[in-house]
Amino acid sequence: MGASNKDHYTRQQNRIAAIAKALGHPARVAIIEYLLKADACICGDIVDKLPLAQPTVSQHLKELKQAGLIKGTIEGNAICYCINEKTFNILKDYFSKIIVTARNQGCC
Repeated sequence: MGASNKDHYTRQQNRIAAIAKALGHPARVAIIEYLLKADACICGDIVDKLPLAQPTVSQHLKELKQAGLIKGTIEGNAICYCINEKTFNILKDYFSKIIVTARNQGCC
């Protein structure tokens, strides 16, 4: 089997890779930044803030939600989105460990 088989990697490695993949598109980064600026759950106006068609924005929101980066709640006919702090804490902890380890190695 090839090295791309997810069974060869830890649960954390697969989780971080899935999150990174979801953040690997500039439109998704823009959505995250917009949600952070709004400081509240956002329903329909994400489409108005990006130079993308509504179906494209919906697909990006779906990818972000599947990766656990955002949460969505149904309010009437709309789905309102906000940042999922728990997933960003996973990233923060992961990158903090990298920084501490790199500092302790003292190379390069």
